Amino acid sequence: MRHTLIKCLALFLCIWSHAQTTSVSGIVQDETGFPIPGANVIIKGTTTGTTTDFDGNFTLNKVNTGATITVSYIGYITKDVVITSNQNLTITLQEDVSQLDEVVVVGYGTQKKKDVTGAVSTVSAETLEDLRPIDAAQALQGTSAGVSVTAPSGSPGGNFNILIRGVSSNLNNEPLVIIDGYKGELNSINPSDIETFTILKDAQAAIYGIQGANGVVLVTTKSGRNNAKAKINYTGYTGMQQTTRKLPYLNATEYALILNESYAANGQALPFPNVSGLGAGIDWQDQLFETAPITNHSLSVTGGGEKSTYYFGGSILEQDGIIASEKSNFQRANAKIKLSFDVSEKLKFTTSANYFVNNRGTIGENALGTPLFNALNYAPTYSLNQEDTSGFLGNEVVNPLSQIANTFNDYKGSSIEGTFQADYKPIEGLTITSRIGLKAYNDTGKTFAPIVNYGSGKVFNTDRSSVTQTKNTNNSYTWDTFATYNKVFDENHNTSFTLGTSAQRAWGDNLQATGFDVPNNSWEFADISLANGLSEAKSTSSYIYDTRLSSYFGRLQYDYNSKYLLSAMIRRDGSSDFAPENRIDYFYSATAGWKISDENFLKDSNVINFLKLRASYGTLGNNVGQDLYRALLSGEATYVLNGALVTGTANGRIPNPDAKWETAEKLDIGLDLNLFDNKFEIVADYFVEDRNDLLISGFPISGIIGAGAPGAGLPTVNAGTTRNKGIELFLNYKQFIADDVSFNISYNVTKIESEVTAINGGNIPEGGSFSVGQPAIARMEIGQPIGYFYGLKTYGIFQNQAEVDAHPSQSGLGADAAPGDIRFVDVNGDGEITIDDRTYLGKPIADYIMGLNLSFNYKNLDFGAYMYAELGKETVRNYERDQPNVNRLNLYLNRWTGEGTSNTVPRATTAGTSNKLFSDFYVEDSSFLRIQNIQLGYSLPNAVIEKLGMSKCRFYASVNNAFTFTKYNGYDPAATNGNAIGGSIDYGFYPISRQFILGLNLSI
Repeated sequence: MRHTLIKCLALFLCIWSHAQTTSVSGIVQDETGFPIPGANVIIKGTTTGTTTDFDGNFTLNKVNTGATITVSYIGYITKDVVITSNQNLTITLQEDVSQLDEVVVVGYGTQKKKDVTGAVSTVSAETLEDLRPIDAAQALQGTSAGVSVTAPSGSPGGNFNILIRGVSSNLNNEPLVIIDGYKGELNSINPSDIETFTILKDAQAAIYGIQGANGVVLVTTKSGRNNAKAKINYTGYTGMQQTTRKLPYLNATEYALILNESYAANGQALPFPNVSGLGAGIDWQDQLFETAPITNHSLSVTGGGEKSTYYFGGSILEQDGIIASEKSNFQRANAKIKLSFDVSEKLKFTTSANYFVNNRGTIGENALGTPLFNALNYAPTYSLNQEDTSGFLGNEVVNPLSQIANTFNDYKGSSIEGTFQADYKPIEGLTITSRIGLKAYNDTGKTFAPIVNYGSGKVFNTDRSSVTQTKNTNNSYTWDTFATYNKVFDENHNTSFTLGTSAQRAWGDNLQATGFDVPNNSWEFADISLANGLSEAKSTSSYIYDTRLSSYFGRLQYDYNSKYLLSAMIRRDGSSDFAPENRIDYFYSATAGWKISDENFLKDSNVINFLKLRASYGTLGNNVGQDLYRALLSGEATYVLNGALVTGTANGRIPNPDAKWETAEKLDIGLDLNLFDNKFEIVADYFVEDRNDLLISGFPISGIIGAGAPGAGLPTVNAGTTRNKGIELFLNYKQFIADDVSFNISYNVTKIESEVTAINGGNIPEGGSFSVGQPAIARMEIGQPIGYFYGLKTYGIFQNQAEVDAHPSQSGLGADAAPGDIRFVDVNGDGEITIDDRTYLGKPIADYIMGLNLSFNYKNLDFGAYMYAELGKETVRNYERDQPNVNRLNLYLNRWTGEGTSNTVPRATTAGTSNKLFSDFYVEDSSFLRIQNIQLGYSLPNAVIEKLGMSKCRFYASVNNAFTFTKYNGYDPAATNGNAIGGSIDYGFYPISRQFILGLNLSI
């Protein structure tokens, strides 16, 4: 009986065991849905397993139900999957972004992240996918420590200003942009084609010599993968745009009452004897701002075979402006190709090309007399089609709708750019690379000025129609050839030598002509071939340029046991922009690092996974001039020939044969720290930069040389020094709570202090304008930051005549003070208020720039938010016209009307006062926090997309430029024209739009 029971039990166990095994198959892919060939799939606790094939597929037979399979691949986080039944699995591996073996581009080569000894930041394609920027530069805002990105305009197609660690030069602070090896522009490429940004911020950029002082942005575009089947990716979105705010201006009744008060204060007749029927009147901002569409479509195909890879991409962007969309719009189309071929084990060819075409229409902006400026100043009592024919509002303010209707222009540009690269490995460890990058950009523009009359004496009246057409041709190439030799000596001495040469050339020409008397006074006939009118003034102009740069460079990288790191580099540059004796210079740097975490006392730490101390020092150049040493015939002159006056040419800017490039001397000390299984990352840097030999334009010299003639100018001279110093901190924490739950939070902050430390000859360069006829309001002076605001300091409002009498006289400003007027500070203490009492009023560059980025993933849902802030900066409110009858901000409702009524806003009067002189009354705190992107996405489950034949299908909704928190009264506290001297003066910036987006990401 017992034997029978044992036999039955054994039979049952065999049957049960057979019933609980299953066959498992599936596909292993990355986060983009791209198959991963060669991934290991092993039954946990055994040696039984397999690897995925070319298409990422695998099959395992006789797997026990409840068993766990482990899937792993180099560069990805290993994943365990519990087998519950016979099933077809789709297993997605997440890239190990915290892995210190990640490779980053450092200029003429790459390094593992753990071995980098310079201050380097990276921005990935995932960030670009989250932000979906129109211009690729926007992806750097708030995502990289030390990098500030601002817009001079929200107009469609407008460029962005990029600053790396503040403003050091009084002329050019733009970083060098290298795209796949050639010098390019970020606004010419489709953001969806970008794989990574790498930002070089310290002396490590010395490998780029004369062009590296302002930092370097290295762009790597997407490539195909070997042994990967063709994959189609589509990204598209559509949305609507609107203004983020309207300025609080007076309505018609408020405007009329204040105007009556100002006239009465000066003993004049009231302009509006009866205000009862005026009501709210016209809000001209409502007439200008509109809801405008934006659409974008991007399509790419990528893949590769055993010895070749390919990437093809195309995109179309169409964006209308939120002001006068029929006149303010932008269209961009890109076609991208990138191929690589392994000709042999030793020889590889890579080529890439980007074709870019754009069409743009614009309206006038950020200047006195532009449509938005006029919308703010035009009286709300006028009807929509009513012109100020009497000149009541002054000679510079016109109906903004009429102005837009009479604005006609068109711009078309196209570019072909790309690289061809050959990599040859003649012996083990040696790679010889030769790469040529080419760029050709051509554009045409046309502007039509019709006959128009806005009213008596208006400066915008045109009594003769004209059309101006321009044509520009711009070409450049960069040819780099360099060799890199990697060698390990005695097992622990790792070395890498790079030696190379670079030749660059940029050349082009311009032609501009104006024709008069356009037939039918019509845009339709606006062409020089049809405009046959003659003009006494010169109606054509042109220029050509041709600059060249020849360079040699070398770099040594060494580490001992991958623990003690050293890098040294030198570059010799010779530029045609300077006189022969000043054309050549040498730039050098040294960087070092110590991986403290590899020391025995930290090697087995359960908390500190990685700790590296690094430092760098070196010099870099900044070329901000062209032909500074030569006299050009760009001036104007009138000559007497045969008894008649003849208009001709003359010398232009006075040459300076001693001019040379600016030099940046940079020091950086940094710390990289990873904690808690690499979940928490800390990067900290302290930096100092001295910018020497600043090129200051318009340097004063003797007037007898003729610098004041039309078209002439003072020379540009190396005559200044600045110092920037600060700290950067980057924090990142990423946590996988479960297989389908994760979150990431990152924060970066940069503190910058800037100061002018020397200017030769006591010269004080100035720039920036306020109102009309007032002195420049921004300057560069020893002991102050570049571009600081300079004007009169106030302390309240005179409340009564006794206060006026007790105060130093302000008549030196052009008018006697009265109760209700602004009270100015006697800064120099001489007992009277004059323009000599002007002083520091603020600065356009922030003390702190910050970014906070959040992401959260739960199963098929994902959420992200990006925030950016600038603190400790000021902007000048200059969109109010200095005329008695124009409209005003509603802050004038809180004006002084009698003793004790206001101590901040002066009285209303048409009498002459000093209240409109530039002072801190017009300088506002423009610190801000901007939530620049909020996005919610949903991806279809794997089971669904497999049935649809897809590898990814994600829908998302996002809001760009969602909210801005600021005290500033203008449209955009971040807006600036980008000038070092004269930036952040708001003449009525075209605001950046808020965008509501619906999008789709699809992969097949």
